[in-house]
Amino acid sequence: MSQLDLFGEQTPEKSAKEQEQAVRLSREPEADLSPDEKERLLAEVRAPALQCTKCKLATTRTQVVFGEGNAAAPLVFIGEGPGETEDATGRPFVGRAGKLLDEALRENGMLREHVYIANVVKCRPVVFEGGRARNRAPESDEIEACNGWLRAQLNIIRPSVIVCLGGPSANVIVHKNFKITQERGRWFENSPFAPWVIATLHPAYVLRMHGDGYDAARRSLVSDIAAAREKVIEIRKASKAAAT
Repeated sequence: MSQLDLFGEQTPEKSAKEQEQAVRLSREPEADLSPDEKERLLAEVRAPALQCTKCKLATTRTQVVFGEGNAAAPLVFIGEGPGETEDATGRPFVGRAGKLLDEALRENGMLREHVYIANVVKCRPVVFEGGRARNRAPESDEIEACNGWLRAQLNIIRPSVIVCLGGPSANVIVHKNFKITQERGRWFENSPFAPWVIATLHPAYVLRMHGDGYDAARRSLVSDIAAAREKVIEIRKASKAAAT
């Protein structure tokens, strides 16, 4: 299935200065870039991101999890940060939560190659307890250190719609102190990252539920993704109508 059919009918280590320059160069691309040009620009940003040492997460990570998917996608999913499986593979959302996300995408007629998937932070935040690494929430300085990479990605892709997977992502993409239980499923038009943003439950949260609670949470995830796809279709139809 083509994109149009779906939505409508290791490199040498670089200095911090060089890393910042790569982000700046990709910050304001032309609006009408071809998919190949977007892929090229994302690759230019990805190379220094894989060597990033801006925060302490660089000392504990196995791999940088930059993001993956269709560079020309009108729909982007953004989570909080990579977990253990993602840190091991260098790919976003490939653990149990990722499998649930894949299911929700398929139930809406989509696959990973139709969208782009990334996280607010690109390295796994961990705390060590008893000699073992355990996931933790990223700290504000870590989020700030990664913000340039995220902005560069989104300024290249220029999605029409962003789906925030969980409240922590929405705290960055929509507004601070986002209340996922109260604001989930609502549309926001004031984000600097995309014209339309919606937040849904993080798949990992859904997996922690049981019984009827799990069923309801899973339905919410699937229906919010459905709403995001419909919004892309709506935007494209309006654009076509305005052009005639």
